[in-house]
Amino acid sequence: MGISGRIAALFQRNALTPLLALVLLLLGVFATIVTPKEEEPQIDVTMADVMVAFPGASAKDVESLVARPAEQVLSRIAGMDHVYSVSRPGMAVITVQFKVGVKNQDAIVRLYDTIHSHRDWISPDLGVAEPVIKPKGIDDVPIAALTLWTRDPARSAFELQQVGRAVEVELKRVKGTRDVVTIGGPGHVLRVLMDAGRMNGFGLTPQDLKAALLLANASQPSGTLTGNNREVLVQTGTYIESADDVRRLVVGVSGGRPVTMADVATIVDGPDQPSRYVWHGVGKGSPQAERWAASVFRRSPCPFPRNPARTLPTWPKA
Repeated sequence: MGISGRIAALFQRNALTPLLALVLLLLGVFATIVTPKEEEPQIDVTMADVMVAFPGASAKDVESLVARPAEQVLSRIAGMDHVYSVSRPGMAVITVQFKVGVKNQDAIVRLYDTIHSHRDWISPDLGVAEPVIKPKGIDDVPIAALTLWTRDPARSAFELQQVGRAVEVELKRVKGTRDVVTIGGPGHVLRVLMDAGRMNGFGLTPQDLKAALLLANASQPSGTLTGNNREVLVQTGTYIESADDVRRLVVGVSGGRPVTMADVATIVDGPDQPSRYVWHGVGKGSPQAERWAASVFRRSPCPFPRNPARTLPTWPKA
């Protein structure tokens, strides 16, 4: 009999063994009772995006004049985990992430205090806008994602986006819903397609059209009217609401008559230029995969290893 066997035999013969087992059982029950429990424990994982606009600046200038100095300033905050930034033309986005466990309110207060007490990290003569802080936490992580798609080739992503907007309104009415966002669509825009020949005939330039659009798409208070113990606020200007509003917009005068936007440009009301594409349902042997692979072979050398038995690429196993 080995050491373990002798120890087991000692416990079996000892009269205190049942008592020790009972004590250990009671200690386990006590630990289970006193241990704090939550159905949905709140974990403090605080992040924030600091967006700084720099109109007219290139991505390189934004990086050197805004993003890098901001990283040096924000990295000094107590409880900071790491800071990284993204620079693009006219905008810098600095993401600040605090260590897990730092209270959300304390972290945001430190961030605001650091930014506003170190405003000299941006020269006031550069034309940089005030930083905009967008706090984010664990509750900002989406827990459900719905994808809208259709088999009808005549339907576009813009139409699916319109359906998504309608669904978004209904989902926001669900009790307990915090935020619902529709992403992936091309967006709704009014496009002004200028006709250079007509513009030259009327003596107009693109700057004239731009100025007319900016002037028409503005609303501001213009004072008050007082009378009979009543005060009426006066608001001048309107916002552009439809393509017809743009077509009727007066952009100049020629030969004693007004020139409208419809005289020098074509107004298109519809989706914006797509900025992303998504392929789904393309599997091995599907017609979409056959067409995709054939087009790849026609345009350029295939980046995948060829299958000697077919002219299609060898698809990797899942």
